Amino acid sequence: MALRTIVTEGDECLRKVCRPVTAFNARLHQLLDDMNDTLVEASGAGLAAPQVGVLRRVCLVLDEETGEFIELINPEIIAQSGEQTGLEGCLSVPGKWGIVTRPNVVRVRAQDRNGDWFEAEGEGLTARAFCHEIEHLDGHLYVEHIDHFLSDEELQAYLEEEEGEE
Repeated sequence: MALRTIVTEGDECLRKVCRPVTAFNARLHQLLDDMNDTLVEASGAGLAAPQVGVLRRVCLVLDEETGEFIELINPEIIAQSGEQTGLEGCLSVPGKWGIVTRPNVVRVRAQDRNGDWFEAEGEGLTARAFCHEIEHLDGHLYVEHIDHFLSDEELQAYLEEEEGEE
């Protein structure tokens, strides 16, 4: 297992549509393990393969309930409901934040590292991460959903307001 370099906005691989995974082999397992290590090191909520320069439909999403990462291969959103608006950032857009509206509950269908199909449902941050990471696989970034990046003052005010609501 190894840490992979996270590419940042401006790298062309972030704007490309990823190809489906067809080989569920040791190479895929190595990619998943490396992405897990990279995500842990970066303290993120999700990571998609194009963020480490691999144009395959692979991503990891933090399950907020268990604290574990869900490995999603060839994922698709099959149901969504509700709405949440909140702070969003991205490891490929470091140090910048924006406000994004996403579904509050999202159900995905994907394959695991062995090629077996499964479904997973997430709410809140997990639902947000499902949408965010699957968008990466289609060559999109969260910045397409924001009006502007938050200034340091706006970010601080938002965080203080959120803290006051808890």
